Amino acid sequence: MAAIANLRIDQGASFSSDVTVTNSAGDVVDLSGYTTSARMAKSYGASSYVDITASVASDATTGVIELTLTDTQTATLDAPSRYVYDVYITQTSSSTVTRVIEGVITVNPKV
Repeated sequence: MAAIANLRIDQGASFSSDVTVTNSAGDVVDLSGYTTSARMAKSYGASSYVDITASVASDATTGVIELTLTDTQTATLDAPSRYVYDVYITQTSSSTVTRVIEGVITVNPKV
């Protein structure tokens, strides 16, 4: 089961957030040998979505994934609004995909 982490994004501003992947015991997951991806949408099952740039930290043993969007990307988001998002890891040796983090993203409007 994926952990829940709710995020906030300011429309028109660069966005960056680190999330840490842990197992059911609360221990950090070593992400060596994994790739990651993330996306957000207005609702579960939506036909359109926004890819979030997701990358494993340079020290994969920390279990940290950095999520980023450019100011141009956030400027196109509806605001005020809420989106749902998922973060996946893929084990490169077996191609096993696991959803590790999910949550709600609240987008705050710009002036």
